[in-house]
Amino acid sequence: MARIERRTAQHYEWWLLGLVCLVTGLGIVNLMSATHAGSKGLLSPNVVRQFAAIGLGSVLLVAVLFVDYRQLERWGWLLYAATLLLLASTLVLAPVTRGNQSWLVFGPLRLQPAEFAKLGMIVALARWFHRNPPADLRRLRDLWRPGLILAGPVGLIILQRDLGVAVLTLLVGCTYLLFVRIPIRSWLAVAGTALAVLAMIWSFGLEPYQKSRILDVVDPGRDPLASGYQANQSRIAIGSGGLFGKGYREGTQTQLRFLPTQHTDFIFSVLAEEWGLAGASTVLLLYLLLLLWGLVIARGSKDRFGGLLAVGIVGMLFWPTVVNLAMVLGLGPVIGVPFPFLSYGGSSMMASLLAVGLLLNVSLRRYMF
Repeated sequence: MARIERRTAQHYEWWLLGLVCLVTGLGIVNLMSATHAGSKGLLSPNVVRQFAAIGLGSVLLVAVLFVDYRQLERWGWLLYAATLLLLASTLVLAPVTRGNQSWLVFGPLRLQPAEFAKLGMIVALARWFHRNPPADLRRLRDLWRPGLILAGPVGLIILQRDLGVAVLTLLVGCTYLLFVRIPIRSWLAVAGTALAVLAMIWSFGLEPYQKSRILDVVDPGRDPLASGYQANQSRIAIGSGGLFGKGYREGTQTQLRFLPTQHTDFIFSVLAEEWGLAGASTVLLLYLLLLLWGLVIARGSKDRFGGLLAVGIVGMLFWPTVVNLAMVLGLGPVIGVPFPFLSYGGSSMMASLLAVGLLLNVSLRRYMF
């Protein structure tokens, strides 16, 4: 047992864990500034709740290390079904908040099941592609089973009327399409069908405020005091930060609260205003290192399931980062996607730390076969 423990410590990805701790710590420091204005105490209630989420997420991270990730393949369908059931429960139990039913409320506690449904979906997809190697898939009809796996959480999230999270979940699931060998002409047919579906969604499926957010991307000045307000203020904050920023808690857009959701969706704008291009680029470089580290773990996995699980987790961290950056820079519509490890949000933080725990699990057990 002592020898196993020494090997565990020797092969544990301490640097990866340290990188996650560093990014999470920077997120807390940035959140303290974003919530400083109007706060009566040393720490705002949002910061206290974020600390609690980090604590719970850290417990999940450590707990998942004690379970061999290969057992997840055996229980993959059960985990997937459990997350779908949790997701479906919002349609009955969740109150309507900001037009959608995404949150389960238990007194002071709030839980967004969609964050954990992504992990259940990743496990189920990794299990299926492990048994059906992506390189062997050459026809679109070969993808109908993983398509159903993906349709489960996406469909339930659409029923919650949270289209932003539905799009994000779809992107995470589509990460695995990078490895299939389906001819380009087939994808062109899919693209044509998707355009027709999008036209129908635009005509019959979107609320007026959702259409306005999309149109604001094309013409940022069309409604600067309403639908385009947040995106415009975000660009002002980022641009005013310059090269080295205005200084910690010195950002006017932040401290004067011109950004209504600066502690959640637009937390990166706070970072860019106070620390400038240099600080924002440094944080993005840390994220890039984290994602590349995940891909290295995927490549070094001793079995296909572990590699596919790691790839899915990288996609789970990559896509919200890209979508959030597009939002705050005015390159995409505002759809309510948090920045992993930076934005305020307990469910997002716990799910992200749990995902990192799975990455560490895959890395650790390549030395224990």
